[in-house]
Amino acid sequence: MSLSICVIGAGIIAQHHLRAIKEITGPELLAVADNDYVKAMNVAAKNGIKGYTSYKEMIVKETPDLVIITLPHFLHKEAALFSANKGCHILLEKPMALTVAECDEILHCVKDNGVKLMVAHTQHYLSENITAKEYIETHDLGPLLMINDSRFVPYFNPDRPKWFLEKRKAGGGVFMNLGTHSIDKIQWLIGSTFSYVKANLHYPTSILETDVEGSGTVYLETDKSVPVTISMSGFSGVPTQRTELIFEHGMVKVEIGKGVFITESGKYVAVNVPDLRDPFVLQLEDMIRTIHGEKESNGNYAKSLIRTVECIYESNDQNKGLIIANK
Repeated sequence: MSLSICVIGAGIIAQHHLRAIKEITGPELLAVADNDYVKAMNVAAKNGIKGYTSYKEMIVKETPDLVIITLPHFLHKEAALFSANKGCHILLEKPMALTVAECDEILHCVKDNGVKLMVAHTQHYLSENITAKEYIETHDLGPLLMINDSRFVPYFNPDRPKWFLEKRKAGGGVFMNLGTHSIDKIQWLIGSTFSYVKANLHYPTSILETDVEGSGTVYLETDKSVPVTISMSGFSGVPTQRTELIFEHGMVKVEIGKGVFITESGKYVAVNVPDLRDPFVLQLEDMIRTIHGEKESNGNYAKSLIRTVECIYESNDQNKGLIIANK
């Protein structure tokens, strides 16, 4: 059975999804919608599909089996609810929504309408992460002692859409937008969730027209009492995306774009990282499996990431550690 797909949003992430759809045999790409008329029509023409300025009109007219939502964070809930109520399966860009309460609304609506939901967490499909997870699971490294995660990237650059710098639209700054990747990656690599957090965030006063954090260090503990630090900075520096897992019998370092490294005789040695297909292709294939009932929806898991991020902000605001209640 052919699967018909519409894409909501025509920005940078949407381009990855559009290319992925074309690489898989079976799915039929119908249309794309964006409230920017020029952008919508240009992307539609480039892909030989219909273009709309209203995703609601597109869904009503095209009746797709699946919609891929690539909108700003504050529009995720509305688009997901509308799509589910029209009987569409949903591949929703992360973060799932702004709050746990919004996540619950989406989950209830999806269940009530009998459609499948998958939240796009691309860390599961990056070759370095896949290689590291396989290595950890197939080698006796002893007990996991701690994890240090660092991500430094210019966040307040002129090209970033302004809505990212408004908390009511973005949900937060570097920890909502990029921290969800680190939280997801760590949980996925070790098969554990977080149970405690103490956060110290920095809100820049030198940057006008923003109320989101630009950096911070967060201390967490997993449900197995493993200590984890996540350090992020959106200011000037050397771009870094590194995760170090320290075991009793060795260390594993994962650097996206650089490789996976293990310790031998007191130094890091590179592990072979195979070339895999585009992460967006692998992700779409998992979405199709979810629709066919071959894979479980990750909606509740995606909500757990939002709960952890909410606790990060609450911990910082209250200046104290908090228990993360995963329920």
